[in-house]
Amino acid sequence: MSPTAVSDPSGFELLGKAAADECFAGIGQPYPPGPPCAQGKPKVNQAYVWGLTRAGKQVWFGTGANTHCLTSGTSLATSEPVVNDNYVCEYGESQVARTHPAVPDALGDVRAPQAWLYDATTGSLTNRSGDISAASDVDARRLRSTLGLRAAGTLNGVVLFAGPDLTSTLNVFAFDAVTKRYLGSHTFAQYGNARTFLAAGGSLYLGVGIGPDGSRGGAVLRWRGSRITPFLFERVGTLPAQAADLAYQDGRLYATTWSTAKPTTDAQLAGVWRSPALPLDAGDAGGWSQVWNAGRYETDPLIKGTYGLGGVAAYGGWVYWGSMHVPLKATKVHQTTYPQPTPEAQRAQVRFTQRATSIWRGRNLGTPQQEIELLYGESALPRYTPETGTWAAVPTGWTARYGKSGFGNTFNNYTWRMTVAGGRLYVGTMDWSYLVQDLAEDAPPTDPSGWGADLWAFPSADAPAQAVDTRGLGNYLNYGVRNMVADGNNLYLGMANPMNLRTDPADSVPEGGWELRRLTVPNP
Repeated sequence: MSPTAVSDPSGFELLGKAAADECFAGIGQPYPPGPPCAQGKPKVNQAYVWGLTRAGKQVWFGTGANTHCLTSGTSLATSEPVVNDNYVCEYGESQVARTHPAVPDALGDVRAPQAWLYDATTGSLTNRSGDISAASDVDARRLRSTLGLRAAGTLNGVVLFAGPDLTSTLNVFAFDAVTKRYLGSHTFAQYGNARTFLAAGGSLYLGVGIGPDGSRGGAVLRWRGSRITPFLFERVGTLPAQAADLAYQDGRLYATTWSTAKPTTDAQLAGVWRSPALPLDAGDAGGWSQVWNAGRYETDPLIKGTYGLGGVAAYGGWVYWGSMHVPLKATKVHQTTYPQPTPEAQRAQVRFTQRATSIWRGRNLGTPQQEIELLYGESALPRYTPETGTWAAVPTGWTARYGKSGFGNTFNNYTWRMTVAGGRLYVGTMDWSYLVQDLAEDAPPTDPSGWGADLWAFPSADAPAQAVDTRGLGNYLNYGVRNMVADGNNLYLGMANPMNLRTDPADSVPEGGWELRRLTVPNP
């Protein structure tokens, strides 16, 4: 790991990158010592900057390991080991799963996440995970069983990391932002996931899920803690679906959600929720209202239940948000419910179940003057008719103001984060075009010029988005802009890159593993 910034011709300064941390000698084989690897191949497990926050000139972030494998194992119910030039997912054949029978096959590629600190004043990058492991056996075990540090936030001199546990509970870890001292950890048995912290109105809020990956609903918590008691939270929002991201505008919070495992009501679909007026307390938990949901756009009744909503931000008097679509998740649902009899029908099912991210905005939400606009999306989407076994384009009822979904790129499947910096609204995506040939059988070749995550920026609320970069911000193996945080004209970007076998700096392919990058944004 390089402790200092590295110049990059892309303009996205590389501040740090995950290093190889294991040797891979074949699926199901013991891991040889290293790296360096006298036997086997170097492997980089740490894949995502999964949680990111800023405390003054300090940027704290938590990682997630082999996240692509964990997502495929859970969301796509995949457990057949796979290895190719880019990555390996061992699932139940991994040494972790074999050594620990309580680890399900779907999560066999889990590794302990890491907590990192980048100091912008000195340019130093330090791994603080050892502070957690050295604190006590309980802290060490809690870190090892955490699937990833998915959310990070800070307030009043305390930095908090939160992430789901193997047991579908929620682990939270705390550091002192001033002294950098580790403060301890805690498990919240009533919650199963966390995605985003938000500091707003003088308080710190956390969006959480209930059950495995938030499949049984969600909540918004208000932090009531301090350096002395860092694990005090109060539920101030009860939601029918897990909270994904949070934004603040006009004295209220807005939460995006993911659909529950099997939604039966509009409230359980991916949606946007509006809080009562801040400050929030326990009496406000039942006072949230849904102002939009995916069923108002998606035409296929099965596909609408696979939507998630992601990045959300307040900008120019509007609340902006975007949709998220796990690659092939809707396809799996359709294949299970409506198995197709012929290869032609099977190919049509794959083709017509794919969705690219749609971008929305609204103002005066939750009032009689509510306005909602589709900025990037479709006027018609494919819908399946079981009685005839056919697909047809059905009007969505919307006309996009600026362009097609995915900013015109069908492989932009996530709106992962939105952040305002330098008077612009930045939108980071996931682009799965590099992965498509590994995930989809008989997939046509994709255009290498389009590989890598996109970063787009709205220069104002009256103009379409402009492409800042569409090639992974200097590394086309970066398939996602997972996180962003602004500090004046500095925009810190945490990247998602699960190509765990791409570790050779001497070949013609860039390297896998998470990256922390910085962009100096222009003045408005």
